[in-house]
Amino acid sequence: MTTAPIAIYNPPVALPRLKVHSDAAVAVRRARVGDVPRLYEIINHYAALGDMLPKTMDQLYHRIRDFNVADAGGEVVGCAALKTTWQDLAEVVSVAVHPDFQGKGVGKRLVEPLFDEARELGIPTLFTLTLQPVFFSRLGFREVPKFIFPHKIWQDCKTCFKQDRCDEIAMVCSV
Repeated sequence: MTTAPIAIYNPPVALPRLKVHSDAAVAVRRARVGDVPRLYEIINHYAALGDMLPKTMDQLYHRIRDFNVADAGGEVVGCAALKTTWQDLAEVVSVAVHPDFQGKGVGKRLVEPLFDEARELGIPTLFTLTLQPVFFSRLGFREVPKFIFPHKIWQDCKTCFKQDRCDEIAMVCSV
């Protein structure tokens, strides 16, 4: 039996200190290629804590057009992405906010434009697999069984290192 290669990454032990104060104004914008190293740091910081799945630099460069970032004084302090799964379904992925900016509505501000993007694409349903169900329930998502997302299972879950012990909660929302 052959197995899919596991993506190798070297997560940072701690996020680098921000040059901007946590009271700085935050703007949400489309991600740029130059944001990838910071996305890598933030996402893999939380992956190292077991709070989300890791991403390689390669994965981030290939999916950069899917990402929105929260920018505070020229520094990326958060991210979220929309990944089209099928004609009527898209996934909200990689929602992460620097610890200094949590609790300030940054995560919500990152996810809300993804609803608009899904509508513009003609995609009526968003879903997520998360360890933060309270956050997503506040945005209108509700818990559902994972097996209702066969396209997700065939695209991503079959190669995920957590496949046989997945602890993520599936949630869905109509847009």
